[in-house]
Amino acid sequence: MMATSAQTVVAPARAKTAAASATVRRKQGFQHGGWFIAPFLALFALFVIWPLLRGVYLSFTDANISGEGASFVGLDNYREALNDSAMWDALGHSAYFTLLVVPCITVLAFLLAMLAHNIERGKWLWRLCFFAPFLLPSTVAANMWQWLFTQGIGLFNETFGLTTPWLTDKSYAMLAIVITTLWWTVGFSFLLYLAALQGIPDHLYEAAKLDGANAWHRIIHITLPMLRNITGLVIALQILASLQLFDQAVVMMDFSPGPELSTRSFVQYTLEQGFTSYRVGYASAMSIIFFVIIAAVALARMALLRNREEGTR
Repeated sequence: MMATSAQTVVAPARAKTAAASATVRRKQGFQHGGWFIAPFLALFALFVIWPLLRGVYLSFTDANISGEGASFVGLDNYREALNDSAMWDALGHSAYFTLLVVPCITVLAFLLAMLAHNIERGKWLWRLCFFAPFLLPSTVAANMWQWLFTQGIGLFNETFGLTTPWLTDKSYAMLAIVITTLWWTVGFSFLLYLAALQGIPDHLYEAAKLDGANAWHRIIHITLPMLRNITGLVIALQILASLQLFDQAVVMMDFSPGPELSTRSFVQYTLEQGFTSYRVGYASAMSIIFFVIIAAVALARMALLRNREEGTR
């Protein structure tokens, strides 16, 4: 009975001591760790948080590029942007580019990863060839493909015996940019798929072979389900990147909006308003609208992923 009473008194005291020690350790850890992350936080605040807050402020003004004499205009910039048909056309071009690129790059990256994963000879060479274009700067890739697509002297038409005006006809201009983007950026998604393929246990395929499954059935019932998460990640990243179409389109079209404005993206139109028309306040409002669209896409992807994970439990 006496031992039980002593334990009843000592146990809470030990718990309080342990809690106090844990609190002290957390404070010490935060103090020490805080110094390590302080440079990042300072740069993040300087180059991300401050420009974002400054952009929100400018979107409610009629500021020009000089930054002088700006006055508060409330929601006028947002009302004008939502009624601007050119803005919606530019957004439509970005969405059209995204619809073309995302499915193609997802399928192509998967097929290239399957090839590089299963081929026996020269495996490193295949991996290097598929990933190397992604290392090129966007201007280099765009300039190279601009030359390839040039009518009359371009290698693309010469190779396939075509006379297609890739860069001067609105029916082909966006397609030329899509082909360039696929060649240039597929290496990143290819690398994600290749890493995921290497993580699939071999015994799953061996068991399927023993059960008589052929190669097609193993891909359908093992590979694709095991790559479901990485496929979702690839699609989400490609959607976010494709909606921000700018550099390759601008370079390939010689810094113009393309034939009959057919390749002018949302980012390009925003830049034109800010640095060509000198309407920084209006361009800031368009940027905030675009930020909301991008954030909505990212949140929708997170919600779908969470629902799918809850459904599989």
